[in-house]
Amino acid sequence: MKKVFFKTFGCRTNIYDSQVMMSAMKDYEVTENEAEADAIVINSCTVTNGADTHVRSYISGVEKSGSEAQLFLTGCGAHTKGESLLKEGRIHGVFGQSEKEKIDTLLKQEKPFYDPGDLNHIDDMIVDDFVGKSRAFIKIQEGCNFRCSYCIIPFVRGDARSMNEDKILEQISRLALNGFGEFILTGTNVGSYGQDTKSSLAKLMKRMSQIRGVRRIRLGSVEPIQISDEFKEILDEPWMEKHMHIALQHTSPKMLKLMNRRNVYRQDRDLFEFLSEKGFAIGTDFITGHPGESEELWLEAMRNAQELPLTHLHAFSYSKRDGTPSATMKPEVNGKLAKQRLHEIQDLVNIKNYEFRKAYNGDLELLVESEKNGKFYGFDQHYNKIIIESQEDLVGNWVSISNYEVKEDGNYAHI
Repeated sequence: MKKVFFKTFGCRTNIYDSQVMMSAMKDYEVTENEAEADAIVINSCTVTNGADTHVRSYISGVEKSGSEAQLFLTGCGAHTKGESLLKEGRIHGVFGQSEKEKIDTLLKQEKPFYDPGDLNHIDDMIVDDFVGKSRAFIKIQEGCNFRCSYCIIPFVRGDARSMNEDKILEQISRLALNGFGEFILTGTNVGSYGQDTKSSLAKLMKRMSQIRGVRRIRLGSVEPIQISDEFKEILDEPWMEKHMHIALQHTSPKMLKLMNRRNVYRQDRDLFEFLSEKGFAIGTDFITGHPGESEELWLEAMRNAQELPLTHLHAFSYSKRDGTPSATMKPEVNGKLAKQRLHEIQDLVNIKNYEFRKAYNGDLELLVESEKNGKFYGFDQHYNKIIIESQEDLVGNWVSISNYEVKEDGNYAHI
């Protein structure tokens, strides 16, 4: 059998999509060794111009290595850069997310091809294993109805649409039988699940929790306005991870308006304080250096961030994405200044995370995910990293830790 290597860029949705392709292959063998691959499938991200650059750099690296593997491009970048890469002769084929279940047929095509598919597709394939993973990623929806001014994703993923609830539950049942206990719900805009099917994220999670073997449910990023009263009712459930990632993108009201965001800072603060009182660790997304971010607005944003009970941060400096309203906005912010602001808010949240971990005095519950050089790694219920030294092989095990040392870069324990 010919061997296929998957190179996945970007978000958890792409991780899931890569797994769908691996599961769909019948005539090829998956390899985790790039050097022995006969074909390489690049599952690309195109959220910024920089993301496109990373994909191009990867392709250049493969070319310089002398590899004879055929290259195929899928993911969000298939819609924005696929045609140009194909015309340059740097890849053999391009296909959209909707075509990924036909991967055997696509990999066999002798002539170069471009098959972008459609943006109304909903996956219906059941994935019952995850290669090289101890946690299972469950894609529950696709697309987004938001139109944030900096974002290209709705134009390459389509409008929000939910996957069939029974299919999702069947998939989780199979994965639970295969030994998976932790499930991470992912999608382009997870919190919109059920809006088109008369269901909801809370209803889905309740049904998931009733499946034997489901021990912990994690969520991908949700929007503040998607934390409904119904959702608040499940926050105390034992299977609910004590970590929420709620996308703000900024904390200055004027910047939120420029970004065409739907959240309102005062309401965001009330929500974060409510979750914090319930013992949740709270993460957010943040963009620094978006056009229009003056020094005054930046200082306001930092004051606001200071008063939020944040513990985790996914932040990046603004990178222009051609084809979005933000790409033509003025005044632009100097890239060096945007990076400086990025480090400022990262430093702030790192301190807040350290303080959160020092203040917590309960047991840490975690699934041990990996081992390296005799040390074991996993994430606790607050999505904080734990490093464990042990003579036993702990990978794949659930452990409860009561004695541990809190350091700036993580929590440490001996078992």
